[in-house]
Amino acid sequence: MGNACGSTPATDTRGGIELRGSRRGTRARSQRKMTASEEELLHRQALAIAIQQTQLSQRFEGSMSRRIGSTSSRRRELPDSLANAKPLPLQLEHLETKKIILVHGEGFGAWCWYKTISLLEEVGLDPIALDLRGSGIDNTDPNTITNLADYSKPLTDYLQSIPDDEKVILVGHSCGGASVSYAMECHPKKISKAIFLSATMVLDGQKPFDVLSDEVSLHLLNADSMELIAPMILKSERWLQDIALAAASMRSIPLSPIMEKLSLTSENYGTVRRYFVQTLDDHMLSPDIQEKLVRENPPHGIYKIKGSDHCPFFSKPQSWHKILLEIAQLP
Repeated sequence: MGNACGSTPATDTRGGIELRGSRRGTRARSQRKMTASEEELLHRQALAIAIQQTQLSQRFEGSMSRRIGSTSSRRRELPDSLANAKPLPLQLEHLETKKIILVHGEGFGAWCWYKTISLLEEVGLDPIALDLRGSGIDNTDPNTITNLADYSKPLTDYLQSIPDDEKVILVGHSCGGASVSYAMECHPKKISKAIFLSATMVLDGQKPFDVLSDEVSLHLLNADSMELIAPMILKSERWLQDIALAAASMRSIPLSPIMEKLSLTSENYGTVRRYFVQTLDDHMLSPDIQEKLVRENPPHGIYKIKGSDHCPFFSKPQSWHKILLEIAQLP
């Protein structure tokens, strides 16, 4: 099994930033057909978020932290129901760590966490969203990424860079769970807890694709068109801006990392507390598959979000935020 922890030579990268425009043939997700002006407005708003991310989020060099502007500017972009929500009480002085590392899933990038980042910062936590290689605004050609170590390098590099006495909470969404598992094996002493959000929480010797193979074909995972994969991932019709943002920003998925068997040991991976968050209206990773994951690889705790599609950071941000805070405060 070939995912031993270590540095990986950098692959060639292409210059520039890819921002995909929405296709005219993409079906509208609302019950009525959007007018041309409405569709153009949504597309402009989605691109504005992605461009703002590029221009203002340079906390680390390269593709590491992709923060989306200042707290005040992000807060204005949130829906009223979210922006006006009262923050949950949080005893910061009792937390083992305030730093939460957010790892996106297949096709996504750090941009997908913009609501989660805003909510966490409002209560005094320190969220950091990473672009894995070939994702988000990292300009690596996904076709050049040949293994999980290379794909996860922004995450493992970040963990390597923090002091030995510092810990973080790792959050992985969907196939980002594989990168989180790999990081747990490489840097277990720097991880306080690992949270798998409808994610591929695999066993030793298992491929991430083994989790998906009953429901998702390689053709869909490698699709460039949001028309093919969006119906499985984004079911909520309430967040048209998020659908437009995804249509503008999602990228092709490196396939090699999810086809690689993970080597996970009880001495490293097994020492980190794991929590699994189930999404109960998920059409990408079905509730049955999620139940199978937690049954075969029992975590320390299981949480459920009722009515959530595959992306609760879009469709159920407050419910997801509440669970995240609860896990962060666990001893």
